[in-house]
Amino acid sequence: MKYSVFKRIAASLLLACAVGSVAATAASAQPAALADRPAEGVIRVHSIYGFDATVDHIKADIAAKGIKFFAEFDQSKLGEGANIKIPASKLLLFGNPPLGVQFLSSNPYAGLDWPVRMLVVQDSDGSVWVAWTDFGYIKRRFALTDRDAAIKMASEVSASIASSTTK
Repeated sequence: MKYSVFKRIAASLLLACAVGSVAATAASAQPAALADRPAEGVIRVHSIYGFDATVDHIKADIAAKGIKFFAEFDQSKLGEGANIKIPASKLLLFGNPPLGVQFLSSNPYAGLDWPVRMLVVQDSDGSVWVAWTDFGYIKRRFALTDRDAAIKMASEVSASIASSTTK
């Protein structure tokens, strides 16, 4: 009989620990402000525009520079399709093929980060951010030792496009 009571107490304690662990995990899964969540190899700027206007400014600057626009993915709509709510998020893919293939000719795996991806995301306080992968990081990631001029050009162009959202 005492053993049965002990088993119930132990089971209750295990259940309480499990519930507490799930609650702590759920609380930690809540997104912090994006400014507080740096990621390795990511450059980001704060847009002075609303979400849709930021996307429009980026797309207009890409077009004005004669850069090829490949695709736009509305990640928040994709989340809705999976019944997962995420903040407004759009991924834009663009690039200059003669520049981009230089990375691929140096290391074909650089195709994982080419064409350029620029993310527009809105955090919980309404701030809009533009983020992209630092080409210095891409250089190190794929050991691109022979493409310094292309890395410099891609870095400057991406920064210029993102800056269209800060003026």
